[in-house]
Amino acid sequence: MKYSLINIIACPMCKNFPLKVIVFSERTYSRNIAVEKPFCDLYCGLRGKYVKEADTPCEECLKIEVVDGIIVCDKCLRWYPIIDEIPRMLPDDLRKEAEDKDFLRKYSDKIPKEVLENGRPYNLSHDTL
Repeated sequence: MKYSLINIIACPMCKNFPLKVIVFSERTYSRNIAVEKPFCDLYCGLRGKYVKEADTPCEECLKIEVVDGIIVCDKCLRWYPIIDEIPRMLPDDLRKEAEDKDFLRKYSDKIPKEVLENGRPYNLSHDTL
C-alpha cells in the first residue's frame, strides 16, 4: 500500500478522515519518480499530518510500500489490516472474526492497546494475550 492512499480514503463505516496508518513492515523500491509537490492534496500519510503542516518528501514516499500494518479510525475505533501490501477495508458484515483476531494476536506487540481491547468490529478484550 502506498502512503498516498491515506490522502484519499475515509473510514467506510463512519466516513472519518484522515485515518491513521501504523506500519509493521515496509519495502522501498528503487524508482525514479518525478512528481509535482505536493503529490497528496490534503493529507501526507507518510508524515501523518495535513499537507499544509508537513514537509512532503513525495519522491521518496512514492518509492515506499507498506507491506504489513494497520489502518485505524480514531473516531469509531475500527481497524483495517494491511497484509502483503493490500489494505483490507471491508465493512463489518464481510469480515471474518477468526482471521481478524489472528491478525491482532500476531501483531499484538505493535498494535495500540486501545485497538486490541476496544477495536471494532473485533478485539481481544476477552482473550488472553
